[in-house]
Amino acid sequence: MDALYVKFLSTLKKSVPSSPTYVKMHLSENIVLRPRFQFQVSATKDELLAAFQNAKKSQKAYILSIVDDHIFIKIPKQKQHFWSPQLHLELRTNEDSGLMLHGLFGPNPTVWTLFMFLHFVVASLFIGLGAWAYSNYALDQSYRLQLVMMFVLIGIWFTLYFAGRMGKKAGRKETNELYSFMQSIVSIP
Repeated sequence: MDALYVKFLSTLKKSVPSSPTYVKMHLSENIVLRPRFQFQVSATKDELLAAFQNAKKSQKAYILSIVDDHIFIKIPKQKQHFWSPQLHLELRTNEDSGLMLHGLFGPNPTVWTLFMFLHFVVASLFIGLGAWAYSNYALDQSYRLQLVMMFVLIGIWFTLYFAGRMGKKAGRKETNELYSFMQSIVSIP
């Protein structure tokens, strides 16, 4: 079975196609670190939730967690690595178009929180050093140290960004597997 790549939403469209729409593209072609997709499903919410409950009981290849209208599909702990993705699905009922399935690929929430925290620290330090450099400039004192540290922080930010991109690339195969598994369940007769 050939792997279908998810259609990434570059802009939020008001009209959603009546059947799933996919665009073949490589995950590395986008700047998005947490790819998203959405499509309309012909089944009812209860049928879809029942299908995922059955899959949860009948297979051991993936870990499924179902909470209300949210479904999380994860790789088992034995097969996980630091960059292993998970798929978060949300079922939303829309009066106009029926049941919408919204999906979000992302790293383990702990990894994502760590990355966001590190980005916040780098940004805060950058702003603080910028204010300190401006103070020294206004007082006619040396501000070379602050500028050097600001450039170091820019380097750290680029390192974090490319680490995230490498992580997404490392999880590409698993992302495709999660998507294919989700597709096999969603295609209810």
